[in-house]
Amino acid sequence: MPEGLSTPPAVEPVASATGPSSVNASSDKDESTPIKLALLALKGGPLFMLLFMVIFLWFGTDHHLFWSFGNIGNVLEQSAGVCVIAMGQLLVILTRGIDLSIGSNVSLACVVCTVVFKHSHSPLLSIGVTLLIGLLLGLINGLLLVKGRLPHPFIATLATLSIAAGAALIIAHGSTQLGAPWIVDKLGGGRISQIPGHGPVGWFPFAAVVVIVFAIVCWVILRKLVWGRWIYAVGGSPEAAVRTGLPVNKVLISVYVMSGLSGAIGGMLFVGTANAGSPFTGVGMELNAIAAVIIGGGSFLGGRGRVINALTGALIIGVLHNGLNLVGVNPNWQQIATGIVIVLAVELDVIRAYVENRFRNLQARIT
Repeated sequence: MPEGLSTPPAVEPVASATGPSSVNASSDKDESTPIKLALLALKGGPLFMLLFMVIFLWFGTDHHLFWSFGNIGNVLEQSAGVCVIAMGQLLVILTRGIDLSIGSNVSLACVVCTVVFKHSHSPLLSIGVTLLIGLLLGLINGLLLVKGRLPHPFIATLATLSIAAGAALIIAHGSTQLGAPWIVDKLGGGRISQIPGHGPVGWFPFAAVVVIVFAIVCWVILRKLVWGRWIYAVGGSPEAAVRTGLPVNKVLISVYVMSGLSGAIGGMLFVGTANAGSPFTGVGMELNAIAAVIIGGGSFLGGRGRVINALTGALIIGVLHNGLNLVGVNPNWQQIATGIVIVLAVELDVIRAYVENRFRNLQARIT
């Protein structure tokens, strides 16, 4: 009897412990799944904004014209330069920096590409010198910030903005330079005829291929390389990055070099679109690049931003301008519309961050 009486108490705790725990585990899992899906949807905020804008313009314009392959190709081609420099700006902003010189870098690249080709008639030399100038300008920005110990990248890049803009005017003698290497023309203004949908010329631009390739390079850097983790770490907490022994100075220089490279590539895309290089092409372009990153959810506080979102932000600006052009809106009003979109995007990002924190707290309590 003592053994028989002692058996039930030993069995009952095991049964009660096993049953409720499995029920709670499955219940917690069921409750956390919608939260995970909600967090994933919040991260895709810029994509939803782009989708909303496309739907809005589809109803507000001639939808047959707006959705035509030719117009889609125009949007991709016209947005390509901004997409490239936005990705360069993203790398800088991730480290809590800013590159105000990228617009002047674009202008200088346009002028150098056309002038070198006019005197040498060598496509490779023209492209090589242009890329080298962009890399050099980015290196100067990084060295001024790191070695010059300037208090903020705003000052360093503001100085190189003026220098590059003046150099572009001097080299081009203040006027537009006609002619460009055939490779630049092809990449900046050509279409892939093998992709059907818009006659024998094609509708998908080579410029979009350049954007995709550069985006893959930036994505690999940020997501697959240690270098990318260092970039996020430096932007997330510079003091912690220094204490943990990360090469902060090298990381900072590298992102400005990449930004300079993006300015050179973007400039050549603009040259290819017009078959000409103007010293005024990049005027205000740095604002579009910064706006694209911020619309895409990037933060001036550093450590937050993704390549796909920066591209989405640039496409939002491109689609907005294209749609307003189709409607016939005055270009001056388009600038106002762009500013309103930026404000709305930042406000939505603030709301997103608040809701995301609440969701994460709720998820932590459930798990």
